[in-house]
Amino acid sequence: MKVFIANFGRENHLWPSCLKGSTIATLEDKDLRTLWLSGDREGYIAQCIAKKKTAAGLTPTRPVASRWFNLAHIVYKTENEIWIHREKDALWWTTSRAGEVVVSLEPAFKPARAGDSVYVIRKPADPWSNTNRSGNRLDWRALHPRAREFLFTEGTLQRLSDDNAEYAQALIDGNDLAAWHARPTWKAKEESARKGAATIFNAKQRAVVRMAQTARGTVAGLNGQQIQRTVKSKELHFTSMEFEKYIADLIEAQEGLCAITGLKLQFDGEHEDTELLCSLDRIDSDGHYEPGNLQILCRFVNRWKKADNDVQFRRLLDLVLLENASMHQEVTSV
Repeated sequence: MKVFIANFGRENHLWPSCLKGSTIATLEDKDLRTLWLSGDREGYIAQCIAKKKTAAGLTPTRPVASRWFNLAHIVYKTENEIWIHREKDALWWTTSRAGEVVVSLEPAFKPARAGDSVYVIRKPADPWSNTNRSGNRLDWRALHPRAREFLFTEGTLQRLSDDNAEYAQALIDGNDLAAWHARPTWKAKEESARKGAATIFNAKQRAVVRMAQTARGTVAGLNGQQIQRTVKSKELHFTSMEFEKYIADLIEAQEGLCAITGLKLQFDGEHEDTELLCSLDRIDSDGHYEPGNLQILCRFVNRWKKADNDVQFRRLLDLVLLENASMHQEVTSV
């Protein structure tokens, strides 16, 4: 069974109505709705990049815009799937139902967008519950520290991996969770939380600090080179606190996805594949570490890109993906 961790609407604005009306919901800006209805993914993505901003006020990356295009599809199609939402100290869950999707044009809620309207897309679901099937309250603070990491998202929604989905299902059913809690990685996480390490630096925070320190080291190293050749100057146009906040905002704006491939980023100490660890990249390799010129990539993508032109690298990578998709289609059609 699919399990989704979700927020609803910009800054979770639709959650109260979802809770009250037993629905799952998303929204679509008026100027994007026509593009979505026509299936114009490329036009939709281009419009988002040209005119939209994330909750952090940043221009969405292509993978994020593509995910926005998929939101309505997911809501339309969901049926008998578990949806989980965290609200303060409670974990809420529901199961999506078969039924007609209701689309309504409603006033936008942000003061800066007064006069605008958005389409709200709602799918029926069972009544939301903050207790498991045994009647015990799902208290957020009582959850295992490792479970708290994947049962919450800062983005719009996230589908859990099969193993995490199985855990969520067992949690909701009130089943024994000892098999997960006994795993070495889970026990290590619990121990670090007990010592207070997790409340000081979680995996994402450690990744932010590491990327900031790497960039500072790069700038300092280049500016201090005493060699007889031309070295491209790289400058850091942030104060220390601004830099780390900007990196953290980038991760949120990219919804935890690699800006080029759309792969899910992994964070320090909780990663399963070092090549998927997040890595800070300058979009224009000749430019500086400054607002508008930074993106977060998977480590292997950043290594492959190196100092290549960003547009050219994306174009070549798209060619590889298209060729691979074409070959797969030919094989499956034989």
